[in-house]
Amino acid sequence: MTQDEFHKLVHFVMETPAKPPHSLFVGGMDNWHARARLAHFLAMEGIDKTEEALELFHSVVEAEIDEENSEDVEEKVYALQRLSIIERDENKNDDALNHINQAIELAESTDFLYKYILRGELWADRWNLLHAMGMTKEAEAEADERIDFYKDIPVDHNSYLYYGYRFKAQLSAERGVTLVAKDYMHMAIHSMEIPAAYEAGLEKAFAATHDNASWILSEVDKATPNPEKLHWDI
Repeated sequence: MTQDEFHKLVHFVMETPAKPPHSLFVGGMDNWHARARLAHFLAMEGIDKTEEALELFHSVVEAEIDEENSEDVEEKVYALQRLSIIERDENKNDDALNHINQAIELAESTDFLYKYILRGELWADRWNLLHAMGMTKEAEAEADERIDFYKDIPVDHNSYLYYGYRFKAQLSAERGVTLVAKDYMHMAIHSMEIPAAYEAGLEKAFAATHDNASWILSEVDKATPNPEKLHWDI
């Protein structure tokens, strides 16, 4: 992508409802942060310039970062995660797995408490991808390992446990074991911050007595606060 093409795309996204500030893209094609940020906007639903987004995300994969700078690390991890999601949606599963693995490795290489990404969610992206690729046994074993490692750590809001138990609940629902699926989701919910306004909706979702486990979990998800907007300890 040329500098001119880059700037045309910047002006294009600035005129969409997203309306990002021009300051996000300072440095243009020469700045990997600017390339990653533009790619995120181009990949947004409603903008749908997926090919351009992929080109920019791929240009970030080998970008050098300051590993002592939490924002630098986080931005690259987020770019790798989003690249993996796009590739997964396009059935490029091997590429998607490679990039989510890179995201996990980079995220786990530091002790930073990131602002916008959750390590547990990165692992869940990997597990769901492995499951889709027919490697469910490996994915479930990894989820069990993460749960076992983090379950006794004295923190209240643990993304590893939330996403680990949630993945276990999903598998149980697919296997038709409704009570087990609900138990795992209860454990997942107990690992996150639940504002009082959500308690009644969650109670109603869990109170369902039929055996459509996938429907119940869907209702629980609808009643659960957005993890991105909650406080997490790890």
